[in-house]
Amino acid sequence: MSNKIVNPKRRDATNASSSSNSNSSNSLSSVGDASAMSADLASLFECPVCFDYVLPPILQCQSGHLVCSSCRSKLTCCPTCRGSLGNIRNLAMEKVASNVKFPCKHSSYGCTASLLYTEKAEHEETCEYRPYLCPCPGASCKWQGALELVMPHLMMSHKSITTLQGEDIVFLATDINLPGAVDWVMMQSCFGHNFMLVLEKQEKFDGHQQFFAIVQLIGSRKEAENFAYRLELNGHRRRLTWEAMPRSIHEGVASAILNSDCLVFDTSIAQLFADNGNLGINFFPNGSKDCNL
Repeated sequence: MSNKIVNPKRRDATNASSSSNSNSSNSLSSVGDASAMSADLASLFECPVCFDYVLPPILQCQSGHLVCSSCRSKLTCCPTCRGSLGNIRNLAMEKVASNVKFPCKHSSYGCTASLLYTEKAEHEETCEYRPYLCPCPGASCKWQGALELVMPHLMMSHKSITTLQGEDIVFLATDINLPGAVDWVMMQSCFGHNFMLVLEKQEKFDGHQQFFAIVQLIGSRKEAENFAYRLELNGHRRRLTWEAMPRSIHEGVASAILNSDCLVFDTSIAQLFADNGNLGINFFPNGSKDCNL
């Protein structure tokens, strides 16, 4: 059997290039026009009070003016015409809204996503560009801001937090017998990143107390995936170990504690490793190339 070689046919180079450039130009123009049109339509849904978007179900005043559901619950009359707000559904605007792409509310922090209103809330809940909250547990601090501002905030507003350098650190929690709910926090700097170790004591039931130890990375979820850590209680010929991936401060520690997805031990275990009411926790962070998780 012979092998048959089929040579490709050549197109006229000038015509091909011209056609390709024309198609590319038309395509880019279409995309740009569609984006501009969607942005123009989205602007029609801006709330006149808070400038957020009025999303379905959309209610209007008797003159047809719109206001978002959040502001509407606080108003007694239409902010545009001062008329009665009423409960009139604007079905036409709801239909238009279902075909408009709205920008993420975190666009000022760098998010470029455009979403249907049905996708918007879910995206914004987990958007990597949403502002970071202060990661200190138990604090009433309401600060929020960009990731690069988290460490300056902690250093200026939470100076009581100890920050240590190195890859092999012992976190000493003092006075673990203090009554009630108590938090101990330490920062560790290594591998070019900052980790926050949190030990939280909670009153559970009938006076029963539990300790929860967990590590957060001052960074994004994607960055957290590059690391693992080991927490270890060690002493009196006993050892208790927990290994996991650090959580991003975007996630926080509340859900991990709720699901016991961290190092958990009760008062009796703590006393086995404590020394005069002080508990030492060995903390070993690892880069992804060194961990076996």
